[in-house]
Amino acid sequence: MEMFAQRARELVAQMTLEEKVSQMRYDAPAIERLGIPAYNWWNECLHGVGRSGTATVFPQPIGMAASFDESLMEHVAQAISDEARAKYNQYKTFGETGIYQGLTFWSPNINLFRDPRWGRGHETYGEDPLLTGRMGTAFIRGLQEGKDPKYRKLDATVKHFAAHSGPEAGRHSFNAEVSAEDMADSYLWAFRYCIEHARPAAVMGAYNRINGEPACASSTYLKGVLYEEWKFDGYVVSDCGAIQDINENHHVTKNEKESAALAVNNGCQLNCGKAYHWVKAAVEDGLISEDTVTCAVERLFEARFRLGMFDSDCVYDSIPINVIECRKHRELNRKMAQESIVLLKNNGILPLNPEKTIAVIGPNADDKTVLLGNYSGTPSHWTTLLRGIQEQARGEVYYARGSALVEKEVLPWAEKPLHEAIYTAKAADVVVLCLGLSPLLEGEEGDAYNGADSGDRKDILLPDIQQQLLCATLDTGKPVVLVNVSGSCVDLRQADERCAAILQCFYPGAEGGNALADILFGRVSPSGRLPVTFYRSVEDLPPFTDYRMKGRTYRFFDGKPLYPFGHGLTYADIKEQWTDPYTVRVRNASETATGYSILRYENGALADFKRIWLDGYTETEVRFLQGNENKRQTRSAHGCEEK
Repeated sequence: MEMFAQRARELVAQMTLEEKVSQMRYDAPAIERLGIPAYNWWNECLHGVGRSGTATVFPQPIGMAASFDESLMEHVAQAISDEARAKYNQYKTFGETGIYQGLTFWSPNINLFRDPRWGRGHETYGEDPLLTGRMGTAFIRGLQEGKDPKYRKLDATVKHFAAHSGPEAGRHSFNAEVSAEDMADSYLWAFRYCIEHARPAAVMGAYNRINGEPACASSTYLKGVLYEEWKFDGYVVSDCGAIQDINENHHVTKNEKESAALAVNNGCQLNCGKAYHWVKAAVEDGLISEDTVTCAVERLFEARFRLGMFDSDCVYDSIPINVIECRKHRELNRKMAQESIVLLKNNGILPLNPEKTIAVIGPNADDKTVLLGNYSGTPSHWTTLLRGIQEQARGEVYYARGSALVEKEVLPWAEKPLHEAIYTAKAADVVVLCLGLSPLLEGEEGDAYNGADSGDRKDILLPDIQQQLLCATLDTGKPVVLVNVSGSCVDLRQADERCAAILQCFYPGAEGGNALADILFGRVSPSGRLPVTFYRSVEDLPPFTDYRMKGRTYRFFDGKPLYPFGHGLTYADIKEQWTDPYTVRVRNASETATGYSILRYENGALADFKRIWLDGYTETEVRFLQGNENKRQTRSAHGCEEK
């Protein structure tokens, strides 16, 4: 709004150069003579308010993307924004202004999950630009838009701009070599969509270079595309330490002063790191004009004014602390977790008879870590997969861990978990085997604990020790329902051949155990669809460092996947009949009610999707718009030109 812009101009006009420069740091100090309190711009809410104490922890974004439910995603983000405001109000009462205490959130991550080896892929909405753009837009709107038309509720920040999808080990020095077609059609598509449809307050620049230019200082993509072509009117923040990388690791500039100047001149107003300590010296040396600094700081203060930080009439200041983890939010969390689970295979064993004797086996069965994912808050209410099953089963439930998560994990004493698992399986009617990965095995560099791979994976195999457990359990002859908990695709070929059913749970949030039990026992029909391709092997993929889209994701992969993008079964008998490219009749030929996502493709690429509800023995007609809003900017799958 112009009034906030004007207030920002008037305030910044009173600052000295040194004071202006100080406000371009993420940890901006107070300017007491002007009544400006200290402010830390760094906060996270990837799937709930993160790293700031108690919060509702929703499923990891890759799981929420599996819902294909934009409306539910927006409700989730609204709940997050309520909890974020409540925490901010609490911190403000005590005069606290530290990290993870502000209203400017560095979420969502809308990078393309182009390769399953990337450790941070589960932070994203998958491998399709349209799905990513639409789910990201819903999330941004839920965070930023509230009841008050005057003030913005929170600031959302889309990241990492751009062409940033691993490997983690080289992210501070990597040069992503990308064609103009792949940039427009894949790497930039979701950013453009979100900016045009949700107007996020901020964009975060990436660590890497793009065709030789540092992402946080790119005249082509930051200044040219983001500001000039797309008319972005928010502010840009660097990833943490990314400006220092320009000289230290990219060797584009000679020193930190030149790096700071290059970034500021190309439109990066806020620095997470120390590099902008050099901005004043850069102005004095003529590398940056003071007018450029002034404009940058005006953008930052316009954002703070729009959040109501300096006013007493902001309605969000009254949001109470008791909204955090309230019953409504926990119920919403459970619903999103239900919709995030994908049924990959079912030979008829599901839903389970709750009277049966069930053996729950596996290292992920009773592990809180795999519920939460990364960048999470700390729930006071959570239900592991085991606990969820125990609470809903009416027959006996036996438990055995069966194995460690990975070979190097040390188990106590002289226990023989594999033998225990075999005995437990033989004593049951059916086995629910909870295997997979963990945020300890895939995540951001420095965050996951697989230091040798910097958070990435070398392959898509289950850890060897879990493969042994899978084989031993199957060899008992008991029917096995595999619950794979992971943030990315896993090679499930053996399970597909021998297991009675397979469920993909991603990292399902604090209500994950309840949601899984709801589906296992048929209280809810599974309705999730894969937002990524499940490949058979990484041998089917191009090299991880190759940023060409050819040969990867469902749009450009020529091989045969184990489970394709969009795959997902239900307990209902659903029939689709397309009468034309934009109209489909959907019939539920069973008594089972279910949620259902309809995916419409053009030239092999997702062109639109809708989420519907179908009662038993019902039929409905769904019409898709024929506009060009969702069209790819350049090409669709396999290079086919859009018509």
